[in-house]
Amino acid sequence: MDRLDNTIRPYAWGSPTAIPQLLGVEPTGEPQAEMWMGAHPGAPSRTARGTLVEVVDADPEKELGPAAVAKFGPRLPFLLKLLAAGAPLSLQVHPDLAQAKEGYADEERRGIPVDAPHRNYKDANHKPELICALTEFDGLCGFRDPLEAAALLDDLGVDSLKPYVDLLHAHPEDAALREVLTAILTADPDEMSRTVAEAATACTRLGGAYAPYADIAHHYPGDPGVIAAMLLNHVRLQPGEALYLGAGIPHAYLDGLGVEIMANSDNVLRCGLTPKHVDVPELLRIVRFLPSDPGVLRPEASPDGEEVYETPIDEFRLSRYVLAEAGAAHDLTRPTPQILLCTAGTVRAGEHDLAPGGSVFVPAGEKAEVSGTGTLFRATVVA
Repeated sequence: MDRLDNTIRPYAWGSPTAIPQLLGVEPTGEPQAEMWMGAHPGAPSRTARGTLVEVVDADPEKELGPAAVAKFGPRLPFLLKLLAAGAPLSLQVHPDLAQAKEGYADEERRGIPVDAPHRNYKDANHKPELICALTEFDGLCGFRDPLEAAALLDDLGVDSLKPYVDLLHAHPEDAALREVLTAILTADPDEMSRTVAEAATACTRLGGAYAPYADIAHHYPGDPGVIAAMLLNHVRLQPGEALYLGAGIPHAYLDGLGVEIMANSDNVLRCGLTPKHVDVPELLRIVRFLPSDPGVLRPEASPDGEEVYETPIDEFRLSRYVLAEAGAAHDLTRPTPQILLCTAGTVRAGEHDLAPGGSVFVPAGEKAEVSGTGTLFRATVVA
């Protein structure tokens, strides 16, 4: 079992205080957005044996187990994070596996450098993800019913939004949503900037359900993503609740601290709320234009105390243990690789004492006994 030393990424949208508060350290004053735990080459966790990339590469079958290697290849197929949003992240979608393979191969054929700002596909993998709230956590997830979105826009009283309101009353629903999102993202930038400013003023005046969009507009003045965001369901997770985000589902995180797990991929297509590249035609090919309930997940408890967040994919499996008895031991040994993360209290994992933010990598089949009083998240795979 290896204690992990993890990198914190200082993205501009990060909270300056949430991760330091969890870790029990003084804030630096700079944003601290994500703490990465895993073997992603961009910021691999460090161990006494080297980086986790080096550890896995040295003996994939020993570290990951034969079943995981056979199913996912000789790499850790998930990335675990602490995510602390102090400002809205970009409005985005992820491709499914077939779309990712096709898009990656196409951009490779066209010779687009993998680090080019207009490159869409950094790899040939999909990127399903799950966010579990540690604090109240605000996000946007999936399309509203078009008539609900129409009512939301209409109540703002902004004349330039009337064409979108009319389009949202058309049938079928998927065509209406596609046409409105296309119109928003291809509108004249100066006209859209004025529309966003008027909409932001109205949202501030109305408050209540409109307050999140006023805040988004504050961070991204003039961005068409502000209007696109109003087409989506607003969700407020309570601690312990989660969202699963599959392929083609538009989403954005707005505020809060959570544990995030995802397939090990960098493939993101953005809809707005970002200065980065927005490829509208490719985005429209990937988005699933169907209204949907956000589907808030609550963990399902098993007799041994494990609370599992069920998802339809195998690259990751997230669960948690709320440990209440200091002397009671739980055997978490599995034939698959694991990362264990403490988020509250003090947990003993093997020979390691974990305070909040502390984590360990457990190779496949390695004895994994935990005890203590606190909350422990377990990330592994289904193989």
